[in-house]
Amino acid sequence: MRAAVLHRPGELAVEDVAEPTVVGDDLLVRVRAASICGTDLRIFKHGHFKLRDGQPRVLGHEVAGDVVAAGPRVTGFHPGTRVTVTPNVGCGRCDMCRHGYNNMCPDYEAFGISIDGGFQELLRVPGFAVQRGNVFAIPDGVSYAEAALVEPFSCCYSGQRGLRVGPEDVVVITGAGPIGAFHVLLGKLAGARKVIVSNRGRPRLDLAARLGADVCVGVREQDLAEVVREHTGGRGADVVITAVSDPQVQAQAAELLAPHGRLNYFAGLGAARTIPLDTNAVHYKGLTLTGTTGSTNGDYGRCLRLVGERRADLSPLVSEVFPLEKIHDAFDYASSGAGMKAMVACHGDPHATTSDPAPAEGR
Repeated sequence: MRAAVLHRPGELAVEDVAEPTVVGDDLLVRVRAASICGTDLRIFKHGHFKLRDGQPRVLGHEVAGDVVAAGPRVTGFHPGTRVTVTPNVGCGRCDMCRHGYNNMCPDYEAFGISIDGGFQELLRVPGFAVQRGNVFAIPDGVSYAEAALVEPFSCCYSGQRGLRVGPEDVVVITGAGPIGAFHVLLGKLAGARKVIVSNRGRPRLDLAARLGADVCVGVREQDLAEVVREHTGGRGADVVITAVSDPQVQAQAAELLAPHGRLNYFAGLGAARTIPLDTNAVHYKGLTLTGTTGSTNGDYGRCLRLVGERRADLSPLVSEVFPLEKIHDAFDYASSGAGMKAMVACHGDPHATTSDPAPAEGR
């Protein structure tokens, strides 16, 4: 079968590899859609601490496909089942896992990092991932492409869950890329009174407006703080979410908040990068500052249900589809910031909502 294998940072090749076999509780999934995440781009450029130098790995953790084979001990999934997979597999034993935070497990395994991911024709889902609840059936009517996007959507849901967005809130989202777009959808779904989105480029702001953003701010032409004051009567925003890895943007974020405002530092800044923070403002204004990374399996299940009930439409975020053989073009597109999500299609149409009629029974 064909797979895009990262051999070391900057060296990615589509090549023939052996087809995986399944035993015990394993599943074998024919990949129908795998979208490219900023994490994939960082690992491609810089590697990952869980990958030793020269260790080959198939990237891709936003994945959906069809089960083509199931180990003899698997229950609940069978050939033909359309499935999607959450990437972070907790150990199941630590305090974080026992409290339901598989994404915070200190000994996690992850598809596309320590386990081969979705940029290949067939994905082996090891039994421990099946046992720990990382595999979900795709609801009827949801395309493979949308199902693949549930992973980043659920990460945004995790970030907003702690902010308690409600109908009285003015929400500011800095950054109108895919993550900012997911936050727009969630803010509107939560009933926010007004959603303000800022970005440098206009095309992404135009999409944010189509997704429901009430105010779109081009920061090259407008001052975001001034716009926030204008739309809040000088009070400031109730919620701010940073969806761009920019130190200047993140340093300004707390200054945009009203008294008792809530902030989520969603985007990270990378190693050894810090921002100045006025702790007096945090103290006297009673601000709440939060940070989140990834999502729990519970968050993922809730978001998959939202998409399955058509309360959230993720399809507008798929801007380009590339065959596996053109993985380099897909990475270049994802790095360019020209569109939204780049989708890699390994089998058939990623926008399909049904599996092929006769999947293989095993391999």
